[in-house]
Amino acid sequence: MPVANASHGTSGVAERYASSLFELALEAGVVDAVGADLDTFQALLDESDDLKRLVASPVFSSEDQSRAISALAVKAGISGLSANFLKVVAGNRRLFAVPGMIVAYREIAAAHRGEITAEVTSAHALDEAQETELKAALKSVTGKDVKVALTIDPSILGGLIVKVGSRQIDTSLRTKLSTLKLALKEVG
Repeated sequence: MPVANASHGTSGVAERYASSLFELALEAGVVDAVGADLDTFQALLDESDDLKRLVASPVFSSEDQSRAISALAVKAGISGLSANFLKVVAGNRRLFAVPGMIVAYREIAAAHRGEITAEVTSAHALDEAQETELKAALKSVTGKDVKVALTIDPSILGGLIVKVGSRQIDTSLRTKLSTLKLALKEVG
């Protein structure tokens, strides 16, 4: 059973919860700690089909979800505001929206720090110098500090696909070859 996608129908819920959590974290001075706890929870969610079922399935009662989340938080070292947040979300039957809440929290925290995230797809890993050069180029275009979220996809053959917000720049070799192939068909 797939986990609910935050961008389809739960985004309003996710953003409201994330915004409230961020305000509390900011007030308590624990924005980064809460972010790290949420990253830990997301990693657990990515690794465990059982946890995905617990989060996504309406079959489990809110009490069952709350007990399981409490135990998991203790085991994973998630405490304080983050643990309380997850318990409240479970108690309110909104665990299905947690992945979207985590994404929204990251975006709010990054915006607060004056950062934006660029989703970069490359055929191979970038070395430190390449990543630094890419960040500098993106900062010159956006005027903000840029965090790079890199995905490796050998099928693009070479070049990069960079997405910042709603803008996308595709310099991949695969796209260039497709464009060339199309142009040659039109000529022939």
